[in-house]
Amino acid sequence: MKPKVLLATTSSWYPSARLAMALHSAGCQVDAVCPSNHPLRKTGSVERVHVYRGLSPVRSLARAIAISHPDFIAAGDDLATQLLHRLYAREKHNGQSGASVCALLERSFGEPQNFPVVRERWAFMEFARAEGLRVPPTQIVRNREDLRSWVSSMGLPAVLKADGTSGGDGVRIARTLADAERAFNQLQAPPLLARAAKRALIDHDTTLVWPSLKRQRRVVNIQSFINGQEATSTIVCSGGVVLAALHFEVVNKASSTGHATVVRLVQNAEMAAAAEVVVRRLGLSGFYGFDFMLESDTQHAYLIEINPRVTQVGHLTLGPGRDLPAALYAALCSKDVQPAPTITEKDIIALFPQEWIRDSQSPFLQSAYHDVPWEKPELVRDCVNSRQKQSAWYSRLNREPASAPERPAEAAVTVTTITHSHRSLS
Repeated sequence: MKPKVLLATTSSWYPSARLAMALHSAGCQVDAVCPSNHPLRKTGSVERVHVYRGLSPVRSLARAIAISHPDFIAAGDDLATQLLHRLYAREKHNGQSGASVCALLERSFGEPQNFPVVRERWAFMEFARAEGLRVPPTQIVRNREDLRSWVSSMGLPAVLKADGTSGGDGVRIARTLADAERAFNQLQAPPLLARAAKRALIDHDTTLVWPSLKRQRRVVNIQSFINGQEATSTIVCSGGVVLAALHFEVVNKASSTGHATVVRLVQNAEMAAAAEVVVRRLGLSGFYGFDFMLESDTQHAYLIEINPRVTQVGHLTLGPGRDLPAALYAALCSKDVQPAPTITEKDIIALFPQEWIRDSQSPFLQSAYHDVPWEKPELVRDCVNSRQKQSAWYSRLNREPASAPERPAEAAVTVTTITHSHRSLS
């Protein structure tokens, strides 16, 4: 019998669809709990889809688990992880009646006493520092006095980050005190009603409705800026042991603080060792990402944060030791790992649709391996159509999103120039 993986995500993030495809190809049966219009519905790789409801999030997840009876849960975003941690606390309080759900969540995420460490930025950085890992100084900022005290003692530039955010959405780089104060005000503020409305109406995602209406403020951290090259690792692990890992340098990003759009596969012993220390000491299981800065002068790898979820490169199959879905399948079945064929021999990978959205004329769409799922034309078409809807929304607001280089009418045209193959989607 195939092991069943429940993919839980609170947002319509395209990489979650790619992970569903990769897990299915590795031999897993995949169910999902996600927003109603999630693109993974276009993959043909998911057996059953449960609707995630942002107005009753924990109940949505609990219901999906009760119906699906999965062997493992993979979280597609930070909020999903946070909610599953909350579900664990609830089921633990229920005693014997919640024991099976607790066992599932421990198998999927690791030792529960360490859940707060992986979802709270400052707690994780303190843990990493205590373990002797190379990390920049980090501190929680509760008010302007804390902010000014930090700037006075540690100097600028600095990076401000809000807990519970991902993809660069909750990150600001401050080079002056005025920048820092402005960033602090923005990051701790509740979600704007306009943004919550857009997510609800366009994306069919009500996640931000309650935080916006309740005016919930986020925890903000400040971190010393490391001048250098960004890098990232993504791993799958079980019981404190890394099963497979991918390490990349970031070549291009959606914005100065945004997610990667082009990456270069690397071997970096310091990055790999840091990930192994964290996994072992926290007793982690499941998918995790680690972000680093490779210092310009020394090339030392500074660990700057953990992502307690699958990252956008988790679906890539790049050979022995570098195939996360195959490693998870083998662990769930107690078999030897049988990695899928390597998708490319090129070390530079342009992520789809990320790099295409950043620049539809990017030279990396030609020179790098462009990771387009041509075998799933409905998924590619859905991505293009979604981009048109988002561009139309921002146009109505008389502003374009910072990462959108093209207008809605152009999106349908540029889809045929995604790669040099010019394959037709019609």
